[in-house]
Amino acid sequence: MNSLKPGSIFLISAILRVGLILYGEWQDEHMEVRYTDVDYLVFSDAASLMASGQSPYKRTTYRYSPLLAFLLIPNSFIAASWGKFLFSASDLFVGLFIRIILKQRKVPDHLCTYSMLIWLFNPFTFTIGTRGNCEPIVCATILWIIICLINGNVVQAACWYGLIVHFRIYPIIYALPIILFLDPRFFQSGVKPLLCDWTSDQGKIRQINSQVTDQFDVWIAFKNIFTRSRILFGLVSGSVFLLCTGFFFRLYGWEFLHEALLYHLTRTDPRHNFSIYFYHIYLNYERDLSVLEKLISFLPQFIVQLVLVFCFAKDLVFCFFVQTVAFVAFNKVITAQYFVWFFCLLPLILPWTNMKFKWQGVCCILLWMGAQTHWLLWGYLLEFKGKNVFLQLWMASLLFLAANTFILILLIRHHNYAPVFRQHTGVKTTQKKHE
Repeated sequence: MNSLKPGSIFLISAILRVGLILYGEWQDEHMEVRYTDVDYLVFSDAASLMASGQSPYKRTTYRYSPLLAFLLIPNSFIAASWGKFLFSASDLFVGLFIRIILKQRKVPDHLCTYSMLIWLFNPFTFTIGTRGNCEPIVCATILWIIICLINGNVVQAACWYGLIVHFRIYPIIYALPIILFLDPRFFQSGVKPLLCDWTSDQGKIRQINSQVTDQFDVWIAFKNIFTRSRILFGLVSGSVFLLCTGFFFRLYGWEFLHEALLYHLTRTDPRHNFSIYFYHIYLNYERDLSVLEKLISFLPQFIVQLVLVFCFAKDLVFCFFVQTVAFVAFNKVITAQYFVWFFCLLPLILPWTNMKFKWQGVCCILLWMGAQTHWLLWGYLLEFKGKNVFLQLWMASLLFLAANTFILILLIRHHNYAPVFRQHTGVKTTQKKHE
């Protein structure tokens, strides 16, 4: 493994993705089951409408920002697979950003390599972009925001954050941990934050963490919530979001606002849905659910998110990971593409886990895949055989939630809490004087 150089890994990854894109074109032409994701056809149609000066929302089921359609306009005059190459390039950038983040934390080369491979050669992730799903763009942007934050580039991080929340609404869940993360003890004007380096001595990590727990108490952060960095991040990210949203609202009106943003708050889907809420949605699909009924499912999500943020905000990457897993697990609509949201963060937390891959890690993988396969079996009987197995499918959804929750608890229990930053000596001295 040590003989593999990062350049060789990326070259092989790129060749693999190009090969899959070309193979997908062949399969679409010659086989009944298409390789290309149906969403890609929606993206392409919306891009074609935008290229001709029309609203992308004339394409039914297009419920994304116009930015996505704009990025895929070359589909109409360069190649129909342009978007797949764009998404796959973003996929490769995710691998690159994983390496950059881990190297900045002084993680050894062999662990960086393993972490990159977990993303770049994961069959689930490399097929997402090559089939035409846009999630790699979101994943790459989230990791770039993390890089900006750990380098102290608050304004740049805020710009990208406002843009990505407009592009895909779910990263709004990261707003609170980012605000808490921008602690004035680490973010000083004109001073780059000091990173806590990785160490192979996990006992030492636990000892250090026990000594500085009070320094990273998120409740302390609320005492000085209105700091320069936090206000700056909030103003810049909010301005970018409102600027993008306002611009497209002026172009496409209420149709854009509803389809791209508001729809996702009240979305219901009785099929293709791993969520435990889907059975209730199915039973009540014929009647109009009130807005309150549609929104109340967010309450468990909101509570779980708050607990996780208050526990792990200073260990930002791990906080993002557990937030995302919990958000997806408790969401009222869950599709397979949502799993990519936390897959891109998983390689970044593995160097800080004491969970052994043999037995514990393998068992977690088998449990997660088994619960998903069990759900897919009932989904197949429903979708392709027309069997009335909605109740069994709901029970499979309950089992899938239980599996996700159990694995998340295991990961938390085996994680070595590692705050990203350590205090500047000058800041520490100043605090002692005040005390």
